[in-house]
Amino acid sequence: MRKVAVIGAGITGIQAALDLSRHGIEVHLIEKEPYIGGHVAQLGRIFPTGDWSACILASKINEVLRAPGITLHTMTEVTGLEGEPGNFTLHLRKHPRFVDADKCTGCCACSDVCPVELYNEFDAGLGVRKAIYKPYNEAVPIAAIRDSDHCINCNLCFDACPNDAVLRNDEDGITDLSIQEICSVVVSTGYRMYDPRNEPRYRYLAMPDVITSLEFERMISPDGPTGGEIRRLSNGKIPKSIVFVQCVGSRNIAVGRNFCSAVCCMYTIKNAGLVKEKYGDSINVTILKAETRAYGKDYQEYNHRIKQTYEIKVLRCTPGSIEYGEGNRMRIVAEKVKKGFPETPIVVLEPELVVLAAGMAPSKDVESISRIMGLDRSSVDGFFCPNEQVLDPTGTPRPGIYIAGTAIAPKDINDCVNQAEAVSMKVFVDAYSD
Repeated sequence: MRKVAVIGAGITGIQAALDLSRHGIEVHLIEKEPYIGGHVAQLGRIFPTGDWSACILASKINEVLRAPGITLHTMTEVTGLEGEPGNFTLHLRKHPRFVDADKCTGCCACSDVCPVELYNEFDAGLGVRKAIYKPYNEAVPIAAIRDSDHCINCNLCFDACPNDAVLRNDEDGITDLSIQEICSVVVSTGYRMYDPRNEPRYRYLAMPDVITSLEFERMISPDGPTGGEIRRLSNGKIPKSIVFVQCVGSRNIAVGRNFCSAVCCMYTIKNAGLVKEKYGDSINVTILKAETRAYGKDYQEYNHRIKQTYEIKVLRCTPGSIEYGEGNRMRIVAEKVKKGFPETPIVVLEPELVVLAAGMAPSKDVESISRIMGLDRSSVDGFFCPNEQVLDPTGTPRPGIYIAGTAIAPKDINDCVNQAEAVSMKVFVDAYSD
């Protein structure tokens, strides 16, 4: 059976692995995180359908688990690549889980007794987790992870586990392994969110009620840290007004990011609609943006429908710094953009919660993967460069190595899935061409 390695088990990698396995190809799906699903697992409802991301993702993950031709490697990073197309050897390093995945049932009895609390990365830092934990209830694999760096060795988890699945430090460790005779490699390493601290005027982390779009996604999700309720981080109360600020880390030459992140306008209007749907007129919603960019099919119609249905206020303006004003209230001064007016009017807003529409940035592993795989990166945005943007958008200058999804550029879920299907067909052709 022909073998293919897919690096990155987000929605792109999962779709590519599924398509390849259906064609009788053995797939090694490699993910550095303890669970698969990527950023899509962190979302609630998605645009433009309003479907729950968990439902869409769960069905695909279940297929991955049932597929006989897919071998899943979590907590695993790529350390090297040798060989030539049709006969690559991929070198991997598997990090310890300190939990026996074959014995663990995901009952979380270990987490219940653990006294250590840390910020939960899955909840974008809004929630807490234990030193032994599952990132979220539906995480796959279902086995817990023991964070040995923060474990205080109280031994409570060892006694609490009914299956003796928790391992001690000398019972697990880093493992190096190699996969030989790989015909092709698909790189779908995804993205990370832009850090708004690079733009001090937004006062992210300096003001508790300035949050990112991903933090808002976790907050409004029913399985999130607040149970789906919108709360101010400063006092835990429901805000009476929310301002969504667009293009944070996108289309900004001053911070070296003069490209559009493609999804921000749409996920912001989706979230604004969800706020009005849940809270009605009790929360005033305003969106600050230069313009709307709706890239997908029917996205512009979706944008207009949400705005008209809920009468969401959208101001075309350039926001200034976020400061504290009278009564210690947040204050945003913005210049409205209106063509044909001799003077640009100034708008002053005093929101109780500010949501920054952070753009997409290349994943943390982009430099190491680029070096190992011999891939080029764009001088404009830092993402991987395709061989030819129009005629070969998933190919690379190195034969047998392909790229897909947000590893190439910012794009939405539909585009990621479509590109995964496209790259799967190219890999299939390679696998059976000889």
